[in-house]
Amino acid sequence: MDFSGLEKLSLLDFDDNITATLFMAGCNMRCPFCHNSSLVINPGQAPKIPWETIMDFLKKRQNVLDAVCVTGGEATLMPDLLEKLGEIKSLGYKVKLDTNGSNPEILRIAVEQGLIDYVAMDIKNSKAKYYKTIGTENVSMDAIEASIDYLLNNDRIDYEFRTTIIEEFHSEEDMMAIASWLGGAKRFFLQHYVDREDCIEHGFHDVPKEKALRWKAILGKEIQEVSIRGYD
Repeated sequence: MDFSGLEKLSLLDFDDNITATLFMAGCNMRCPFCHNSSLVINPGQAPKIPWETIMDFLKKRQNVLDAVCVTGGEATLMPDLLEKLGEIKSLGYKVKLDTNGSNPEILRIAVEQGLIDYVAMDIKNSKAKYYKTIGTENVSMDAIEASIDYLLNNDRIDYEFRTTIIEEFHSEEDMMAIASWLGGAKRFFLQHYVDREDCIEHGFHDVPKEKALRWKAILGKEIQEVSIRGYD
């Protein structure tokens, strides 16, 4: 299976690393605020980049880039993801995996085979409002919880949890529930929402920085390191 996007240089996707980002088309969630609708809604119509083209690029940039971020869509749905991660690692790159946590077995194998160096897992909302937030009930909450438990109880992989916060979906009560759910987690980011052109739906509102800082304090009571991301 081919990737559908390549960002050749990013200073944002993997902190402190000069990174190339690969985008996989297709996702098992339909978060209304998703900013990659062109990859999620009609993945079959997304462009395809031959794997040889990507590998040639990465070989030429070995002395320039530090890392590769693999994202989506939902990258763990890619049937040959583990093989591709192995080829990237063979070039000496660090690898970051972005995931919604719906495929804990692929996550586990990637970690145990040393194919990834960092995981960023989206926490869409409190458990009570998860299905509303992801726009579908065709995702197992047991799988989401298994991925969370794996990261919380595994010292073999560095990770972060992150939530893109939106007025219409999130509340202080949700932050309290998430703090309890992820108690003891190493790192968590509250991410600023921007209504981009490629969002699935439009008209949602970002959470003001002052409120985000209050939520940060709530989460910080249970989580080791909490930061806000994307705010000025």
